[in-house]
Amino acid sequence: MRRLLFLPALAFAFAAFCLSSQPAFADGPFTVSGVHVDASAAAVVEARNFAVSNGRPLAWQILFRRLARQQDWTRQPILDDAQLKRLITTYYPSNERRSTRRYVADMTYVFNAEAVARLLQSSGIPYAATPAKRVLVIPMAPGYSRGSAWTVALASPRFAFGVVPFTVPIGDAPDANALDRITFDTATWTDVAPVAARIRATEAVLIEAAVAGNKLTITLRRLGVGELPTKTSIDVPLIQNAQATYPAAADAAVHAIEDMWKSHAAVDFSQKGQLVVDVPAGSLAQFAGLQNALAGVPNVTGVTVAALDIGAARLSLSYIGTVDQLRDGLAQSGFVLTNRGGTWQLSQGAGANTGVP
Repeated sequence: MRRLLFLPALAFAFAAFCLSSQPAFADGPFTVSGVHVDASAAAVVEARNFAVSNGRPLAWQILFRRLARQQDWTRQPILDDAQLKRLITTYYPSNERRSTRRYVADMTYVFNAEAVARLLQSSGIPYAATPAKRVLVIPMAPGYSRGSAWTVALASPRFAFGVVPFTVPIGDAPDANALDRITFDTATWTDVAPVAARIRATEAVLIEAAVAGNKLTITLRRLGVGELPTKTSIDVPLIQNAQATYPAAADAAVHAIEDMWKSHAAVDFSQKGQLVVDVPAGSLAQFAGLQNALAGVPNVTGVTVAALDIGAARLSLSYIGTVDQLRDGLAQSGFVLTNRGGTWQLSQGAGANTGVP
């Protein structure tokens, strides 16, 4: 028996995060940009060093809150400057202004993905280790209208590069006609599936905005393929009227979508398991490509070759998190994990990067 061990690669491809209250990460999930720094000292060089140092803990907090669930934000590891330096691979400024004693800039810090992963795992903090898939977002107040102020608020360009990518249907008449007929409490996945299919989404979030006294209650209802609907609600203080409150409510709704996704996707690294899977492999080259591809799946920590025959292999996968999270992680790398009569089978989809045509 041959045993092959792989370290998990935390390489999930989040897009940029452009909420108005947070710096963006257009260059990747571990790049924190737009951290404003301002420091003074006896000389500008010293002021710059102070500014760079002062920006590190701010960047670390932003990064941590990207990766961790909101319920775990109070568990953020407190790091000194030396520890932060070891986590950050490089930094660079933009919009620099300096005088003889003062330095001002918007700083970008690039974190080491593997070092951050090790820190979070050793701290026992669950975090999302796979990229979010695109979601269909359907604004409702109380029904859907593609020209409503609530729809326009959620379709704002500042949400175009979010932690959870989503699409608000605003321009397609057939989509609008299909969504006009649904109601918030009774809509099923079947009702929204044709619209979701056009953007290749496998889940949808209906977001209802309703005035309740001096607040705007935002209720999110998540629909997914083969899943029971789930709900969550948040209250936003009313600013004059509902329309004036919609931009702030849209921010809150997007944060809630992100937290719903993190709660589902965040991997608990204290939870471990093993799964025996059968895999077709037509040649040694294909099998070698399969091994390399599995090494890049974030929550696969080890592969044991249990049996190898002509045209097939039986593998034991060591993984972290749940079986559903393992399935999601494999799917992100182009694999399909299915249970057929109690036997788990792993097949390579069109997106599997095995290096074999």
